[in-house]
Amino acid sequence: MNLNHVFVCGHPALDFAATLRARRSTRFEMFVTPERLNAWYLESGLVDTITPGGEDDVREATAVREAVYQLVTDRRLGEGFDPEALETVNAAARKTPVTPQLTENGRLTEATPEQALATVARQAVELLSGPDVPLMKECGNPECTRVYIDRSRGMRRQWCGMESCGNRIKAAAYRARKKTEPAAAAH
Repeated sequence: MNLNHVFVCGHPALDFAATLRARRSTRFEMFVTPERLNAWYLESGLVDTITPGGEDDVREATAVREAVYQLVTDRRLGEGFDPEALETVNAAARKTPVTPQLTENGRLTEATPEQALATVARQAVELLSGPDVPLMKECGNPECTRVYIDRSRGMRRQWCGMESCGNRIKAAAYRARKKTEPAAAAH
């Protein structure tokens, strides 16, 4: 599995929750080092520069990520919020967030890993208390556990992303059809 961060979920908090991939099977962890965590913050567009982090930042981010995933799952399934997950996300959201600054060259957002995490937690609060809750869907690929915002007409989107899951599932279905078709055509 490649180590590139992917942003297909339609919301930063959902992309953050998706950094533990294939939760039901192989469980592939994207935040293996403080550098990989900071790379996510940079690649997501949340910050322009970030101070180096440590293992504590990774542990904290992983705990918040798992809490966000739990709350998203609770909300998606119409269940009450897990109290421990709720406290974890709220505690992170109470910390100082990323603060953009105006410079001669435009906006500059410098942050610490803690500020970046506080901002992601706040984004999760906004998502889970906002109008997009009914649009949250889990990817139709059984191996994938990403949750995304479905803004398609008629809410017919099935996959987190065509590149990541849709093409793979469609190709597998095509191959399965091709295996059965020649026998039927031979008669």
